[in-house]
Amino acid sequence: MGIKYLWDTNTVIYYLNQQFPPSAEKFMDRTLKDSIPAISVITEIELLCWKASSEKDLKILHDFVGDAMVFELEKDIKLKTANIRKAHNIKLPDAIIAATALTYDFTLLTRNVKDFKNISDLKVINPYEQ
Repeated sequence: MGIKYLWDTNTVIYYLNQQFPPSAEKFMDRTLKDSIPAISVITEIELLCWKASSEKDLKILHDFVGDAMVFELEKDIKLKTANIRKAHNIKLPDAIIAATALTYDFTLLTRNVKDFKNISDLKVINPYEQ
């Protein structure tokens, strides 16, 4: 089983909280059948800062992060991030997430498609539209 998708922070939170509509939930379940979940180190940090409502939620969150492939800030990602920031008016965390997806040729799973719309060659899927 390989990696095809990079999960944005909002996608992880919606999935773990079961906040997706049924069609999006089914799409996400299908992605997990043939792709290991992958996240940027930025998503990992954002998730670890998330204020979960219970200890059970925190355990689920930590289990997900432990099971996911986390992509650190390697040199190629840093250089691509800088190029994205120079070319687009995009927040640094989003630029790092986009650069990670581009570096590894992953499709980004995010609800915030508009944040990434101007980045050429970035493949983006909104699970809500599946």
